[in-house]
Amino acid sequence: MKIGIIGAGNIGGNLVRRLTALGHEVSVANSRGPHTLAALAEETGATPVTAAEAARGASVVVVTVPLKAVPDLPSGLFDEAAEGFAVIDTNNYYPKERDGLITAIEAGLPESRWTERHLGHPVVKVFNGTYAQDLLDKPLPKGDPGRLAVPVAGDDEAAKRLVRELVDELGFDTVDAGGIEDSWRQQPDTPVYGLRAGVEGVTKALAEASPERPDTFRA
Repeated sequence: MKIGIIGAGNIGGNLVRRLTALGHEVSVANSRGPHTLAALAEETGATPVTAAEAARGASVVVVTVPLKAVPDLPSGLFDEAAEGFAVIDTNNYYPKERDGLITAIEAGLPESRWTERHLGHPVVKVFNGTYAQDLLDKPLPKGDPGRLAVPVAGDDEAAKRLVRELVDELGFDTVDAGGIEDSWRQQPDTPVYGLRAGVEGVTKALAEASPERPDTFRA
């Protein structure tokens, strides 16, 4: 597949490494320009592009930038994406450490709902609670009893199915975490956030989540 990745930090960079190794055609962008991605491109074979070009022809677009930067992404971001494309959102709201106050999220709007409103396209939330290094170190074949699972939330069932297939190819099981209105169950400081467990453990952790935003993740 053609895959566009917007953001080349820990998660974005390691997704570039894994997805190119699996044979996908990956374009990668960051906020500083394609010239700053030369080393990653040389390492992986990915194509450095601007954020405005990242989705061109892509069947999957990964948005993995700081949450506060989402509104600054170019308009018309997905105008040239492939038909039926899916958008992956890996982001989290860190008000104290990075993002500052976002009133709508503080009032209870799920982080990914806020993100998709700014992007103008439905998103599928996955990998927001995954340790970046696990993308390189923890993949296992389907059926392995030690395989880790990740929650996947989204309203577009076709997009969610596409993303779950891609996550499986990356070496992880998935648990359907419901729609974006339910995606608070995998936000920071919930039981599943950062959890290294299989399908049963992830399913249990999602069920145990509380909708009340913890003080540690309030502005």
